[in-house]
Amino acid sequence: QVQLVESGGGLVQAGESLRLSCTASGGVFTSTALAWYRQTPGNQRDLVAHITSGGITNYTDSVKGRFTISRDNVKNTVYLQMNSLKPEDTAVYYCNAKYLDASGFHSIWGQGTQVTVSS
Repeated sequence: QVQLVESGGGLVQAGESLRLSCTASGGVFTSTALAWYRQTPGNQRDLVAHITSGGITNYTDSVKGRFTISRDNVKNTVYLQMNSLKPEDTAVYYCNAKYLDASGFHSIWGQGTQVTVSS
């Protein structure tokens, strides 16, 4: 069973940058699709960025050109580099891993990390 631990959130001013990290343990990282989601109070958890096991990425429109998702299969870690942050990026960010093994399909979540962007 894959477990995810996130880090890197915090409080920054608009225009600044943060890098989130999510380290996986307990599974086959290289065959896992990874993503970052975010959620604000009272709203659903929305996809921010996704990276396949082969390194193909996609982003929600509001972060294109500002955020970059990447993965390091040696360190079993996925990153979200967030530049030019805006107050509307404020949310709890969650790492997600999806993989298939002999016991079936799994979708695993991290504990979340708070990102707050002040204006």
